[in-house]
Amino acid sequence: MENEKLMEFIKKHQIKFIDLKTIDLVGRLHHITLPYEDGLLEYLTEEGIGFDGSSYGFSKVEQSDMILMPDFSTAILDPFRNIPTLSVFTEIHLTDSKKSRFNQDGRFVAKKAQEYLLQTGIADESLWGPEFEFYIFSKVEFDTRTASSFYRVEHEEEFFQNAYHAANPFDIYDDFRDEATILFQQMGINVKYHHHEVGERGQQEIEIQFDNLLAISDKIVLAKYLLFNLARRHNIFITFMPKPMFQQAGNGLHVHQYLRKNKKNIFYEKDKYGNLNELALSFIGGLLMHAPALCAFTNPSTNSYKRLVPGFEAPVAITFGKANRSAAIRIPSYVHDPDEARFEYRPPDATANPYLLMSAMLMAGLDGITKKIDPVKEGLGPIDTNVYNNQNIKFLPKNLEESLDALCNDQDFLKKGNVFTDDLINQWISIKQHDIKSIATMPHPYEYKLYFNL
Repeated sequence: MENEKLMEFIKKHQIKFIDLKTIDLVGRLHHITLPYEDGLLEYLTEEGIGFDGSSYGFSKVEQSDMILMPDFSTAILDPFRNIPTLSVFTEIHLTDSKKSRFNQDGRFVAKKAQEYLLQTGIADESLWGPEFEFYIFSKVEFDTRTASSFYRVEHEEEFFQNAYHAANPFDIYDDFRDEATILFQQMGINVKYHHHEVGERGQQEIEIQFDNLLAISDKIVLAKYLLFNLARRHNIFITFMPKPMFQQAGNGLHVHQYLRKNKKNIFYEKDKYGNLNELALSFIGGLLMHAPALCAFTNPSTNSYKRLVPGFEAPVAITFGKANRSAAIRIPSYVHDPDEARFEYRPPDATANPYLLMSAMLMAGLDGITKKIDPVKEGLGPIDTNVYNNQNIKFLPKNLEESLDALCNDQDFLKKGNVFTDDLINQWISIKQHDIKSIATMPHPYEYKLYFNL
């Protein structure tokens, strides 16, 4: 909001607090709240608020003092605070004399990616449309201790088989999705549609409309905040975990995408395969060529790879095709409008940091365009049949360790335009290696079944 409109908004809603929000490196949301008083907006704009960056997983302890600077263009009235509160996303700055931007701040990475796109002259903007998949449970318990490790989820829904687009009264959470949709729209998140997903025990989907890279990343963070709080209000539990239950469909964060120049979709060409031109195919080629390394950002949890296994429509094949849900890239066969020509990158899940997720995908696609990668000549598709019957298809990494190894060996495309820096990539790898080690050294309940009485 502009300053004048912001002051009108504060007066209209009788704002009593300013809440500054940001996510840490792995994507977890944090906030700090300040009582509103005259002069606070000016102070925050000039000085910001100091915080401990090391507690966000960003930097070493001896370099941990950082500054949160509000981006008032993102200001909304927080619908889950009892006292009127203005909620604002922030930018992270260093404490040097220039208050330089911090290279590990996801919103800064997204801005740099957008700037790099402009520098290439290929397009003016990238457009992104994510699909949120999540489960709703009636009760959740989990704990990990030295002598105990368990989880238990209870679900009100239990279909006999595939629950895709199941109707009420069997779809018992359609009212919840209605309420979430209205809330999204009030907060500036335009919804395309919502429905019950494949999962037979409470899996949901909400798909939102396209927006530019930074805005859509902000909306992903905001959408998760809204859904978690709305679930708490209804005394239910939601999770975006890629694989919260054994032998049930996993949760993805599929992302539809295309580029636009002078307000025109530059991926469209009538009567070509999927109505996509050579530029679009090169973008696809970049995504597929860098797919193993991308997994470090698109699928950054150990749980991610419990979803990325053959079956359950898992997008594990490094290929593309029309209406092929086992391929990493699906081109919707029902799209004929030139303004909507696009494809869907299916591997990502919501354990990702959305700013890094979108930025990494954009950098991979642009690398494909600049290098004129032809996915057809590279043997990456198109494939419109069952990929598991094709012996020449390569597959995504089988675990997080493999994806980090791929990132170590393939990261130059991310560093163009200084979008991703060495310190960010190294810190990311360090954090994720700690996840791997923690899981690897923790006894699993199933191991008791296998080995306790052996």
